Amino acid sequence: MGCESCSNNNGQPKGCKNNGTCSTGGCSKLAVYDWLANMELPHGVDPFEYVEVRFKNSRKEFFKNKDQYHLNPGDVIVVEGSPGFDVGVVSAAGELARLQFQRKGIKKSREIKKVLRKAGSHDLEKWREAKALEYDTMHQARTIAISLGLEMKISDVEYQGDKTKAIFYYTAEGRVDFRELIKKYAEAFRIRVEMKQIGARQEAGRLGGIGSCGRELCCSTWLTDFRSVSTSAARYQQLALNTQKLAGQCGKLKCCLNYELDSYLDALKGFPKNSKLKTKKGTAFHLKTDIFKGIMWYMYEDSSGGSPVALEKDRVQEIIEMNENGKQPEDLKLFAVRESAPKKEAYSNVVGQDSLTRFDKKKKKKAPRKGRKKSRKPRRDNKNQQNQPRSKKGRNQSKRPKNNKN
Repeated sequence: MGCESCSNNNGQPKGCKNNGTCSTGGCSKLAVYDWLANMELPHGVDPFEYVEVRFKNSRKEFFKNKDQYHLNPGDVIVVEGSPGFDVGVVSAAGELARLQFQRKGIKKSREIKKVLRKAGSHDLEKWREAKALEYDTMHQARTIAISLGLEMKISDVEYQGDKTKAIFYYTAEGRVDFRELIKKYAEAFRIRVEMKQIGARQEAGRLGGIGSCGRELCCSTWLTDFRSVSTSAARYQQLALNTQKLAGQCGKLKCCLNYELDSYLDALKGFPKNSKLKTKKGTAFHLKTDIFKGIMWYMYEDSSGGSPVALEKDRVQEIIEMNENGKQPEDLKLFAVRESAPKKEAYSNVVGQDSLTRFDKKKKKKAPRKGRKKSRKPRRDNKNQQNQPRSKKGRNQSKRPKNNKN
């Protein structure tokens, strides 16, 4: 979805200097794919009169298209503000907006603001000027909050399209009395001030970033609801309880820990409880579990430095039933999984590009010089060299006289 504020100016992008992202937070931030765009409405059904509008970062609201403007996703429109007007980008319209309207549980009876018009060149120019003030305003607002000694952090500032109002997003651990702060902001910036407290997850979603997986944060690209994440999700998935690895950029547990949790819970239903196994050799306790292979590792309590024994979950259940009946097997190794050695198969290099050094130039070996002896003779003393006569090679160094034809 394109954005009007990314238009070129003499070949230079008019973005927020963040590698192509525009002043609304980026064209891919919480983007919506209209999978109902090619569906025709039944005869006699009016199009949905509300549209979903996206503002800076992850803020979205619904507005009533009373004048029946022909709006498509990506259009920049002017909507009612409180007070004044604001500028936003249409993110969903038609039947897709109807589904979003029902999913969020918005009632039509409540007072919903209206769409005023499509944004013109004057509206866009004023909108860009308002967006250009946000960065400097945020740093100046932080300085004022620190001077008043308030324990809060101004994480983001969002100006309204007409430059008459700004929303200051902040994070704080406790309750903050910012009555004096609002007066300072109103005197410094000459605008209407609205303070809105957000959590650590919402802050990460608004600012964005790159996660440990190498992709953009889920909360800033597509995730809209923040479900609670607990350490039990990591335990069910056999993950190490390392806070540095399990925490995201917001400092809380990663939201992606809940993505595969249901699959692990379904797989764990077929496993017996982690109870101790009694044998004649001793009592063994549960060490770890491979959920998808269906293998559980047990280790004897008395064995110091012994290797754990791998058992299939059906064999573990069999031993538990024997213990309940008052029977004990001789040793767990009788029920252990026998790991077969991997078969040596003849792999053929089909592509011919498996070697990492296939493009390296091989150094050619230098050919030995002719007449050069490999064995070295011992050095002679200077005195012995003077007394010895010259070699034949030295005596024949003088030039031979030329033969005269006369």
